[in-house]
Amino acid sequence: MIDDLLDEMTLEEQVALLSGADFWTTVQVERLGIPRIKVTDGPNGARGAGSLVGGVKSACFPVAIGLGATWNPALVGRMGMALANQAKSKGASVLLAPTVNIHRTGLNGRNFECYSEDPLLTSEIAVAYIEGVQSQGVAATIKHFVGNESEIERQTISSDIDERALREIYLLPFEQAVKKANVMAVMSSYNKLNNIYTSEHAWLLTTVLREEWGFDGIVMSDWFGSHSTVEAINAGLDLEMPGPARDRGAKLVSAVNTGAVEAETVRNAARRILNLLGRLGAFDIASDLAEEAVDLPEDRALIRRLGAESAVLLRNDGILPLAKSELNRVAVIGPNAAVAHVTGGGSAQINAHYKVSPLEGILNALGDDRVCYAQGCRNNRLIDVFRGEVTVEYFTGRTCQGSSVHTEVADSGEFLWFDLPARELVVTDFSARLSATFVPEESGEHNIGMTNAGLAKLYVDGELTINGYDDWTAGENYFGTANTEQRHNLMLEAGRTYQIVVEFASPTTMSAGVNLTGIRFGVEKPLSTKAIDEAIELARFADVALVFVGRNGEWDTEGLDLPDMRLPGRQDELIEKVAAINPNTVAILQTGGPIEMQWLTKVRAVLQLWYPGQELGNVAADVLFGDAEPSGRLPQTFPKRVTDSSAITSDLSIYPGKDGRVHYAEGIFVGYRHYDMTGIEPLFPFGFGLGYTRFDWGLPKISSTEMGADGISVTVDLTNVGEKEGAEVVQLYVHPLANTIERPSKELRAFAKLTLQPGESGKANLTIRLRDLSYFDIELGGFVAEAGDYELLIARNAGEVCSSFKIRLASSWTELVKSVKDKPAESAP
Repeated sequence: MIDDLLDEMTLEEQVALLSGADFWTTVQVERLGIPRIKVTDGPNGARGAGSLVGGVKSACFPVAIGLGATWNPALVGRMGMALANQAKSKGASVLLAPTVNIHRTGLNGRNFECYSEDPLLTSEIAVAYIEGVQSQGVAATIKHFVGNESEIERQTISSDIDERALREIYLLPFEQAVKKANVMAVMSSYNKLNNIYTSEHAWLLTTVLREEWGFDGIVMSDWFGSHSTVEAINAGLDLEMPGPARDRGAKLVSAVNTGAVEAETVRNAARRILNLLGRLGAFDIASDLAEEAVDLPEDRALIRRLGAESAVLLRNDGILPLAKSELNRVAVIGPNAAVAHVTGGGSAQINAHYKVSPLEGILNALGDDRVCYAQGCRNNRLIDVFRGEVTVEYFTGRTCQGSSVHTEVADSGEFLWFDLPARELVVTDFSARLSATFVPEESGEHNIGMTNAGLAKLYVDGELTINGYDDWTAGENYFGTANTEQRHNLMLEAGRTYQIVVEFASPTTMSAGVNLTGIRFGVEKPLSTKAIDEAIELARFADVALVFVGRNGEWDTEGLDLPDMRLPGRQDELIEKVAAINPNTVAILQTGGPIEMQWLTKVRAVLQLWYPGQELGNVAADVLFGDAEPSGRLPQTFPKRVTDSSAITSDLSIYPGKDGRVHYAEGIFVGYRHYDMTGIEPLFPFGFGLGYTRFDWGLPKISSTEMGADGISVTVDLTNVGEKEGAEVVQLYVHPLANTIERPSKELRAFAKLTLQPGESGKANLTIRLRDLSYFDIELGGFVAEAGDYELLIARNAGEVCSSFKIRLASSWTELVKSVKDKPAESAP
């Protein structure tokens, strides 16, 4: 059928399939009955075609680092199935997820979107996720292929990575997704790899992905991430997104006619698009791109369970779990207490069906009479976004003149326009007038802020207050397309109504090639300098002080990296002062990665919640009061200080980059591999996590001490000897005892998570194979396991080995890749 269609298609029709029709859909060819399909973000929810900050509501699941923290691929597979059905509710058949880039620094703005610093844990979670999604007839799209471990200059920077590090660390999750999960789509990254854009990197997209791994799906660009006509199609990039065509269309037809691109190359790419449509059943089902909000009780329950399994208990001197019956007064404190920060920022954002804040969750568990609240301090990067009715009038042209062509009412002061609401509007030649009223609750100084991707002026009661026209320069907001937030202070009176009007004009050209316009404005009253004192007084007479701190989607977001690993604002001070007045202080963290904790020994417990989705507050209450165990384990090492990390040095070429290049000088020594090599003691090691019960570990049993073609099986007996149900994660690391090449001291090669009732026993079953003993030999062009002795380490985490035993490989083993020619250039020194 596919070849018959291709035979009937003109060159122009084949080329048309190789670009999107618009932001979210592919091109249909009505003449031949070739349908269009819709794609949707994202990793922790299916958003549909709406704005990043609005649209039809969706189920919001835990972020990827939380999924990595579960160490539970089977449960993540269930989430994949649920996500696929959420995608269908948005009329979409391709999910733009999962993200499997490696935690290299902890400062990556998208650290929360990625699973782990370890390629094996990343691979196992990703494979389960993909299998779950694709089992329901929806395609998964693994991304970003490859080397996108930072958001700094991400659209142009070259990630210079040697081939050994690529093969052993950064490519492995993609390889396993292809070979084990048969992933249907791959998304190229924005960056260059060794000075060649990944979207036109023939070695990466064709030699490795298709010829070596046997990938038979499609490769699409990240949005606006393709840069050429001839180079990209010849390298193996099938689909340019979004549409309409920029470097394809007539340009590609011309390239074929002049001989720069073979007609067969276009035909093969079109065949892969058609094959995807066939695999998704698009030819058999009428295209329905309608969107609806589907809020299922089984999704709610799954999100709540995932949240608890992702929660990592980092410190506990016995105060947790809290006994509800013994609590008369609980102080709930902190900037993350009354606000539900359920996900990070950027394209991973979800307009959740609902959001349960930690304060709401604790009130639901204890009742109003036993809970008191104080914010203490702020941690926002931007002024609080305006919440309330906003009327938006749209105009053709950039002057807000004439009659509006469309009017709508929104519920907040933030807008991102991928698509405009009326056909008459052109993204580079439209304007919008936003009108709202604001009534202060208190008199005094208020901060008004605005950031705009485009040009904007903000008026308060007719007076120009913020001028976002003059001297406009790109800043860090909205993926680098908006300016840095401008702020102005005004004295406002409580109870008085103020008219806020924003006049917005689209840019005539798109920053960094990204077709994005947007505006965000907000008003907030600065917290009094006494806010921390008020929180201290609240904590003074409480039985326990629960301090909810961390970051939010303004910090953990696509488009910018973090400035450091400290808690923003005065949060460290808040924790220390509350702990000094209340000996029963518990710190609950919401971050997308590690933070420094100089106050660690001053609190009785520390609980890391990440961003666990719409059930956040219920998850917090479940774990704190013992209705669920925090059974997560760290998927990323927490350093004592940011400078302990492998990539954070005085050499800026290693991070954040220099002269348009970032050199992965640490090679394979990422995460715990680096801490083992240097002897630096982390704050918390990779794989660490406490629980509410105790386990006895039996001595491991192995099927053989000689490694053979079938591998070696290892079993470990566990018994729950505590009084509560709980989970334990058994981790198996390989330590090579004799090497002719520098290798990590140990590497994770298998793991198993068991959940047991009190008194119950179970077996952790682990298997290692020949490749688990290997390293990648660049000159040979393959994986090599040298003959000799290896030590298998059975561990609770990377810093706590429980037992070990030796195995032997009698003769060296090699697994050559299919092609060793056209290898990537070595990283620049």
